[in-house]
Amino acid sequence: MSWQDEIDEMRAREALAFAMGGEEKVARQHEFNKLTIRERIDAISDPASFHEIGTLAGVGEYDEQGELQAFTPSNFVFGTAEIDERPVILSGDDFTVRGGSADASIAGKRLRAEGLAVELRLPHIRLVDGMGGGGSVKTIEMAGRTYIPEVRGWETVVTHLGVAPSVSLALGSVAGIGAARVATAHYSVIVKDTAQMMIAGPALVDWASLGEVTKEELGASKIHTRNGAIDDEAGSEAEAFAMAKRFLSYLPSSVDELPPLTECDDDPNREDPALLEIVPKDPRKVYKMHTVVESVCDQGSFFEIGKKWGRSMITGLARLNGIPVAIFAENPRVYGGAWTADASRKLIRLCDLAATFHLPLVHLEDCPGFLIGKQSEEEATIRYGSAALAALGQANVPFCCVVIRKAFGVAGAANHKPGAHHLRAAWPSGDWGSLPIEGGIEVAYKAELAEVDDYDAHLNKIKARLNRLRSPFRSAEYFEIEEIIDPSKTRNYLCQWAKLARAASRPTPPTFWYRP
Repeated sequence: MSWQDEIDEMRAREALAFAMGGEEKVARQHEFNKLTIRERIDAISDPASFHEIGTLAGVGEYDEQGELQAFTPSNFVFGTAEIDERPVILSGDDFTVRGGSADASIAGKRLRAEGLAVELRLPHIRLVDGMGGGGSVKTIEMAGRTYIPEVRGWETVVTHLGVAPSVSLALGSVAGIGAARVATAHYSVIVKDTAQMMIAGPALVDWASLGEVTKEELGASKIHTRNGAIDDEAGSEAEAFAMAKRFLSYLPSSVDELPPLTECDDDPNREDPALLEIVPKDPRKVYKMHTVVESVCDQGSFFEIGKKWGRSMITGLARLNGIPVAIFAENPRVYGGAWTADASRKLIRLCDLAATFHLPLVHLEDCPGFLIGKQSEEEATIRYGSAALAALGQANVPFCCVVIRKAFGVAGAANHKPGAHHLRAAWPSGDWGSLPIEGGIEVAYKAELAEVDDYDAHLNKIKARLNRLRSPFRSAEYFEIEEIIDPSKTRNYLCQWAKLARAASRPTPPTFWYRP
């Protein structure tokens, strides 16, 4: 007795599943410069590491004798895999079958993928291309009923955010639950031109009398990478896969571990004399903060996140002598580095990511305060800014700040982590206070200035007198700033701190749940 016939049937059914939506649909996917789900899995995972779960799931059609006549495979593929030799859960929509909608029984597979990621405490990479779970109008006739939305299993998606890294890649037209799956992640990427993200597609928008629009007009990458709905934009699917891999390389596989260390061939004692001249003495002149960030971190290690939105704040991941850290810095080239509502939102995401995955936080500060003006008030900047300061205080990870230049107002207080003892230093260019003297001097000395004959000359005398007092060395005398350091030696200062921070770090659970 042998089970060879059954094995042959299994292989035949597997071949039907691997054919996906058929040659015509696969060709159409390639026409739009998109890979199929199986090609995507091969591209992002280590060779031969993918173990598929649920290959045979789908919708079969049988004759009166019970023989299989036709088979539509499930349009959701998932399984375990390895990325850079680390195990992950990998899942994705098959757009060649019903455009990734629910018409091919994907719900159970999607829930199992999310559940396994939680129970096995593994990173989950979602390759999203379609509605990713929602049904089409045709589903009503097929099911013989409609349904009330519950988003069953969503608690598992949210739970995973506090367990292991979650990455979502928007690789095609993504709508409805598919869009929510992209946004509900620690890191998200959208492919320029070939992918869009929408709450609802053009047909529904037109039906709601909101105008005729294309998918690109509704949800192009330039929209969602500038409003913060998606973190970053990739020029191709290959670039999106590389970005996802790089993001994961800084993080532990779960909250039960510390971030992985890497070998570093960049001398932690390396000095950069160019930093002695990078900050202009004129406080109104700007410089490139990215140059400072890249100089002090291990060469080539800075991975910026959200570069197209909240642009007055630079956020990302980096390494200091092989130790992963989260780093943020104001960008003086955008609003002078002032905190906007979006910049504050971006900082909250970084602080929460650092707290969840035990990444020490570094702040390179040049903050003139919150952005002021009518638009800033209309955008509730103080609300989001206050939330960002709260997120910084709640992050139970080591913190270090180097004040590069300005530290003014409430936002400028982010040189200190509330309730913590930590290292803090300043460059000789440090300049701080409740507000810049240039902005308040004529108000504060209004009466004195009204009594003089030469207004401008007397104003300059007051400025000169105050400028002598605003020296960071005066603050150091009172221990209001702990250290003044040589800018060229900032890398050494931070690498020493990172070594201490790593030794003090523990994979303790975060004190709050991560919110997307």
